[in-house]
Amino acid sequence: MRILAIADEESAYLWDYFEKSKLEGIDLIISCGDLAPEYLSFLATFTSAPVLYVHGNHDSKYEKHPPEGCICIEDQIYVFQGIRILGLGGSMRYRPGSHQYTEGQMRARIRKLWFQLFRHRGFDILVTHAPAYQLNDGRDLPHQGFQAFISLMEKYRPRFFLHGHVHKSYGRQHKRYDKYLDTHVINAFDRCVFDYEDENLKEHLY
Repeated sequence: MRILAIADEESAYLWDYFEKSKLEGIDLIISCGDLAPEYLSFLATFTSAPVLYVHGNHDSKYEKHPPEGCICIEDQIYVFQGIRILGLGGSMRYRPGSHQYTEGQMRARIRKLWFQLFRHRGFDILVTHAPAYQLNDGRDLPHQGFQAFISLMEKYRPRFFLHGHVHKSYGRQHKRYDKYLDTHVINAFDRCVFDYEDENLKEHLY
């Protein structure tokens, strides 16, 4: 399965210089947040692949204008072709606003998923906006990751963890790829394509 992961910045390659052929072979599109709803709707128009999304901390506009033709996977496990995908959007709370959570609030969200996690026997892909704590995150509160995501990876050993929020264009060199235990960790900033079954993922990300 070939997956296009996107986050944080609308890709000029896909939007300004779009050609339908650029989406050929893509089986699934996953947004990790902070993207214009029009951008997600645009992509959904030109592909038969499902477009899944979670909210970034700047996505309050989705409440009035959700991305058309796309599927919100917040606080649920969405199954596509047998792949179990868990969505937990938002960032660490750093000011009043929507889609921001304290560590305790994020853990409370996860506790409410106990039955879904039990029924599906875990999950294969964790999709978030924020990174995990001390795993490609920032030390400032707005960009600090959640310890709860570390706990999820340690308990369920998903194959992938996709996040955004920490832009590769920032002064600090945030990595595109990392690995934690058995989990491939991908920073979806802008765009990234990968194959779910690839055993040599780090060498083939593009």
